[in-house]
Order: sequence, then structure tokens, then C-alpha cells
Amino acid sequence: MPERRLVCALDELPPGGMKLVDVGKFGVGVYNVRGEFYAIVNYCSHEGAPLCLGLLGGTNEYDPDEPGGLRRARDGQIVRCPWHNWEFDITTGQSVADPTRRIRTYPVDVSDGEVYLTA
Repeated sequence: MPERRLVCALDELPPGGMKLVDVGKFGVGVYNVRGEFYAIVNYCSHEGAPLCLGLLGGTNEYDPDEPGGLRRARDGQIVRCPWHNWEFDITTGQSVADPTRRIRTYPVDVSDGEVYLTA
């Protein structure tokens, strides 16, 4: 049964920040993406790497109007696997390269200045 757990005070998780919570077999990373909160399992669906230890940033997307056809997109919402550089969108759990692959996401809410995870 999912349980609502205190992650931290709101001011302890600024935009661009992440807190790893010891929940379940692998843990859960709680992220602040431009003031919105998201949580993902700390497990890459590719080969099981500790995903939340990967770099947080953006990704390149095709744009015919840009020189070279690429533009930087989704800054602050893409985590890159530390083992093989697979990219996942924190806000949806979906793989950037392969939309059929995803990672588990969890609900996060803020109440009375505190961040909570339901997992």
C-alpha cells in the first residue's frame, strides 16, 4: 500500500535540486523542476543503474529552423543515466530515445511548506 512520506522542507529543495529518499528496493529521487515537484525510481529501465545519480539537464531535439537542425530543450527535466547515458524525462518517466521505455514515477505534493512523496 502506498504511503505518504515527508521528504524535506520546501526551502531544502530549490529549483534544479534533487533529494534521494530511501523507499523501496532502489530508492526514489524527488526533483524540483522549475518549481514543480516530480519523483522517479532510482533505477534505469535499461540495465538497472542508479538513475538519480545521473546528470540533470536538457536534451537535444530536432528543429529545422535551427542551424544544424538541433536545439536544446527541456532544460532541468532530463536525467541522464550514469552508466550508458540513456535520457529520461523526470516529468513523465518516458525515455527520450525510445518512447516505449519508461521509468516509474510517483506522486509528490507540497503542504504547509513541506514536500511529501507517496510511494
